[in-house]
Amino acid sequence: MSDTIAIAPDYERLYALAATQAGYFTAGTAKHAGYGWALLSHHARTGLLRRVSRGVYRIRDYPSSPHEELVAVQIAFGPRAFISHESALDVLELSDVIPDSIHVTVPRWRRSRPSPPGVTMHTVTRPLAPDEVALRGSLRVTSPARTIADVSAAGLAPDVVGQAVREAISRGLATPATLRRAAAERSQRVRDDIERAITASRR
Repeated sequence: MSDTIAIAPDYERLYALAATQAGYFTAGTAKHAGYGWALLSHHARTGLLRRVSRGVYRIRDYPSSPHEELVAVQIAFGPRAFISHESALDVLELSDVIPDSIHVTVPRWRRSRPSPPGVTMHTVTRPLAPDEVALRGSLRVTSPARTIADVSAAGLAPDVVGQAVREAISRGLATPATLRRAAAERSQRVRDDIERAITASRR
């Protein structure tokens, strides 16, 4: 005889859980509100819920919010996923660049997971340190200094890197020291680009 206790479906609880993530939730989260796969599928067919991607759903009538599509990608990749690169620049308002896809950084062991259309996946071999991440609402993003080092390493134009450095320093989101630390393990080109941008920001 199973010791598992069935949980009655509780829409208010499901809504409250989804509200912490811009209206999105995973099938795993839904179980805590008594919604199994069959019930999720039923409500997705009838329109109460919207299936966004494999295992990710959204409350159909939940109010829209800025960057909500990034939240959906983030929860699809799990708690160790961070919005990064140009997408993080956009969230942090460090440049005028419009991302051509949603950039997300995940552990290297997740690289076998296919990226959904419109998503660019980056991988890291070690967990990001606390000072390499930041929270913006329900979004986990790479910190300003980490983001700038990432986009420079990815080949973003030096003038864009320079703009991001100026914005980060002027708004108190990063210091020359934190920017240099973020660039320390990158290529010489990245270190030089960021150093030039720091020097230019003082003029």
